Amino acid sequence: MQYHQPTSLAQALALLSDGGARPLLGGTDLIVGLRRGTVEPGAVVDLKRVADLPAPLEVGPAGVRVGAGATLAHLISHGGFASRFPAIADGAALIGSVQIRNRATMVGNVCNASPVADTAPGLLVHGASVRIRSGAGERDVPLDDFYAGPRVTACAPTELVTSLWVPVPPAGSGSAFVRLTRRRAVDLATVSAAALVTAGGEVTVALGAVAARTLVVTVPWPVDLHDPVAVSEAVREVLGRATPISDVRATREYRLAMTEVLVRRAIVWAAGRASEGA
Repeated sequence: MQYHQPTSLAQALALLSDGGARPLLGGTDLIVGLRRGTVEPGAVVDLKRVADLPAPLEVGPAGVRVGAGATLAHLISHGGFASRFPAIADGAALIGSVQIRNRATMVGNVCNASPVADTAPGLLVHGASVRIRSGAGERDVPLDDFYAGPRVTACAPTELVTSLWVPVPPAGSGSAFVRLTRRRAVDLATVSAAALVTAGGEVTVALGAVAARTLVVTVPWPVDLHDPVAVSEAVREVLGRATPISDVRATREYRLAMTEVLVRRAIVWAAGRASEGA
């Protein structure tokens, strides 16, 4: 296995052009795969010295661009990001340990495409998209289209995701992320859910660990969040998309039961944040 440290995107893309190399920034997933032997690339392309990668965080009136080098810890601690996108910050804060969050990147977590990734539900309800760079140019892909299956994305081995774009939600919105694990920290989600609630009662929910990929569901009618019956109908609408399996973490039946609980919690919490202006 070869190791490269390019200093420009053009060099990095040239090194990836044969499809046999893997990019490295945080490396918290890649290094584990290399040690276990589940990942065996012909080369590793270390991007940490690439000078023309997008800035870690660019905050504008229409949204935020998250560069490939932005760590989870940086985003969690950035008030302008966490206050605008609380569901994303909620999920990022639960990943691994402090040491992991200081190394792992948001873009890397997205590109790993794990169905249990904690940043994916929040990003999906906030309508995030990815910017993919290749030798032929750039393209933007909605995150919902980027995920093709478990650990499979729309990014070819010869391409790089250079940034994420997250648009600012409508005024008066609130969002939240919740998950269930077998232990409090350093564990993968058994079930997770994020919700975005607007001032007009529009509800969008994303589900993790209950399908082959993270799912996003928009309730097709405004929800009266003060009406328990209306909230229950919205929860049932979302549950109809869940297709969990039984594995070492939980049975299918348990996941379905807990999905109902977490979706309701996420909606109520997001609605509370919307009313508080969070």
